[in-house]
Amino acid sequence: MKIAIVTDSTAYLTEEERSRYNIHMIPLSVNLEDGIYEEEVEITASEFYDKVRNSKVFPKTTQPPVGKFVELFEQLAKDYDEVISIHLSSGISGTFSGAVQAGNMVEGIKVTAFDSEIACSPQGMYVLEAAKMVEQGATVEEIIAHLESIRPTLGAYFVVDDLAHLQRGGRLSAAAALIGGLLQVKPVLHFVDKVIVPFEKIRTRKKALRRVEELLAQAIEQHGDLQATVIHSNCEEEAAEWMKQLQATHPNVSFKLSYFGPVIGTHLGEGALAVGWLKK
Repeated sequence: MKIAIVTDSTAYLTEEERSRYNIHMIPLSVNLEDGIYEEEVEITASEFYDKVRNSKVFPKTTQPPVGKFVELFEQLAKDYDEVISIHLSSGISGTFSGAVQAGNMVEGIKVTAFDSEIACSPQGMYVLEAAKMVEQGATVEEIIAHLESIRPTLGAYFVVDDLAHLQRGGRLSAAAALIGGLLQVKPVLHFVDKVIVPFEKIRTRKKALRRVEELLAQAIEQHGDLQATVIHSNCEEEAAEWMKQLQATHPNVSFKLSYFGPVIGTHLGEGALAVGWLKK
């Protein structure tokens, strides 16, 4: 059985990773003042942040049309027997349901959709795990069972400079944003039940980042060796320095640097930092 791996652009995998593991990507789009762009295809993260900084219009995001999935799945049906389609949390986007819907519309290939219940590089970790298992000859059932088995070891905590982006984009309720004046602090955020919620209210960015470091250390103590990623919204230098510090503290953890692209960056704003991890 030949198995194809599909994900969406919000996994923010590098071109090298997608090419190395033959991963197929469906882009989400961002609607800016001067037009609509498919992220990772028509606009880079740095181009996006430059445009938004000079714009008076708040960007909007758009999930892929179901037809895009249908088109890709029909194309894959020529060479593959099955598809595993791994997407960002269904609690913040309809992308996962679009993949499910398209999978039911195509003939000649079986599509199994997996809800990562998260986004960005941690979502990409699931994708790479699945792709590596395909290379090793695993079945779809074995791959999905493995992804579910490691789900409890996945964690991601992020710090944003301005919660107004999440609130305005509808990814954080007004009530959640305003409890205790959250708009004036630097809360640590995370995913719970597929949606973004505040984890703790913290007054300064420095203390918020330190709290994320503590959470990473707790995860290492609980789960052993981890793979981890430091993710940034157009603040690569700060993120790289932070990752260097984390690597020195946790030499057994495999770190990589990633970024919040246009779609997720719309909701987090410039200057956001995060750490995500998953058991090796």
